[in-house]
Amino acid sequence: MIALPRDLLARLRANAQATRAAQAADQREPDHHPVIKLFNPLGAATWVATELGPDGDTLFGLADLGFGCPELGYFSLREIVGVVLPLGLSIERDITFEPLVPLSRWAETAQAEGSIPRAEAALARFPASQTDPLPNDPLSDVG
Repeated sequence: MIALPRDLLARLRANAQATRAAQAADQREPDHHPVIKLFNPLGAATWVATELGPDGDTLFGLADLGFGCPELGYFSLREIVGVVLPLGLSIERDITFEPLVPLSRWAETAQAEGSIPRAEAALARFPASQTDPLPNDPLSDVG
């Protein structure tokens, strides 16, 4: 069972509120840092989320089902919680998750690396600056 503490729920909801306010004012939407990371302990599926909709179910963030093409979008917390895995396991929240950079950088890096876990490792090497080259960038002399 995924336990979302009140402080994380509050941050997810505050981010969603800030995004809605920016949209209503025709302003640039905020580029939030992810608040939570969910993962399949028996497989490659991983999600990082920045927002929780008013319905208490719809998360926005980066989803990676393990096929090499992480995507930004909306996903259902209820569906993720409802996944039944072998051995009585379920999808879990990474309690040690460090967001490192805004979601746009997560998405860019995950798409370049082919997965959220590989992006996390790459971002850990370059957390301070959003202008650092991507690890697989052919124009980069890093790597």
